[in-house]
Amino acid sequence: MGASDAGLLTIGAFARASRLSPKALRLYDELGLLTPVRVDPVTGYRFYAVGQLERARLVAWLRRLGMPLARIREVCARDPAGAADEVRAYWAEVEADTAQRRDLAALLVGELSGGGGAVTAPLELRYAALSDAGRVRESNQDTAYAGARLLAVADGFGAAGAPAGAAAVAALRRLEADARATDALPARAHGGTAGGVAAGGVLNALEDAVEEARRAVRSAGGPPGEGAGTTLTAMLWTGSRLALVHIGDSRAYLLRGGGLFQITTDHTVVHALVAEGRLTPEEAASHPQRALLARALTTDESSPDAAAEVRLQDALPGDRYLLCSDGLSAVVPTGEIREVLARAGEPDEAVRELVDRANALGGPDNVSSVVADVRRSGEDTTPAGEAA
Repeated sequence: MGASDAGLLTIGAFARASRLSPKALRLYDELGLLTPVRVDPVTGYRFYAVGQLERARLVAWLRRLGMPLARIREVCARDPAGAADEVRAYWAEVEADTAQRRDLAALLVGELSGGGGAVTAPLELRYAALSDAGRVRESNQDTAYAGARLLAVADGFGAAGAPAGAAAVAALRRLEADARATDALPARAHGGTAGGVAAGGVLNALEDAVEEARRAVRSAGGPPGEGAGTTLTAMLWTGSRLALVHIGDSRAYLLRGGGLFQITTDHTVVHALVAEGRLTPEEAASHPQRALLARALTTDESSPDAAAEVRLQDALPGDRYLLCSDGLSAVVPTGEIREVLARAGEPDEAVRELVDRANALGGPDNVSSVVADVRRSGEDTTPAGEAA
């Protein structure tokens, strides 16, 4: 330590005094949240002033609250009164989010512990799908499909985006056709199976179909390295459950008990930054790279295979599901989406209004919407119609 560093704390001493790790301090320096007083030009060693301890301890406390780093930066930039208001507002958001998740947990607990067995009557889907080019794009690279067994949305990108999305959905439609021909995907009761097909078999079949979709997308063409491909969000109906497959930033939502729940995770670079605490959700919504995908089905055979999420989703009578491209979810506020889904009587009415709302807000992207209602058989036997 040179004479110019007298009175300064090394990163190790500062870490011990502030109860922050040296790794965290290096990250906060990179983010401009807690910048050292001096960095040795030769060794790169960081030195901190004793006066920085108060801010460092505040950062540590806020991290213990779970506050994202970008939000912490806003708190630290304010005077004490403004900082207190920011913390108060953040905690109100946490409590609201916790309340929503508590309601969902209560629904799940009731379903798992209070249902007791198979439903009293077979369940079926009533469905509708609609896709539109929007008000800005010259062509539509989305594919939307709804049938008695399969719901799917694919959002293509790049020169070969449209055929890539269509190929991915077509691969899953072949699985639906096989199920119809062989009755390979019967209804599944709680605690057992009907017809001898277990949940694992459904998921295995869906994973195989995803790999077929991946091969189909890579056969869709496009110049090497051009960066074409598609997202894929789909649900395969088994009779009492929906098998979900998801990759990319198209979304699936569940309307249940008056609450709207996003049941997929956006596979985007910005979402990963939010999860790491580097961005707030508000910053993510307006980030210039918010549409940059971290996972997708691509036409590039040299790129590594990105994993798709595959899981089972229990269905209850009265559930309403929405699958959509980001031309809807990134344009229409979530509250408006919930309001339309809760009010619209039939799926075809819901998909039309959702697409209309996206276009009324400028229609900056292709927009696709698939809505499906879970009903007991015989409630209404007239399907809303398949759409692609």
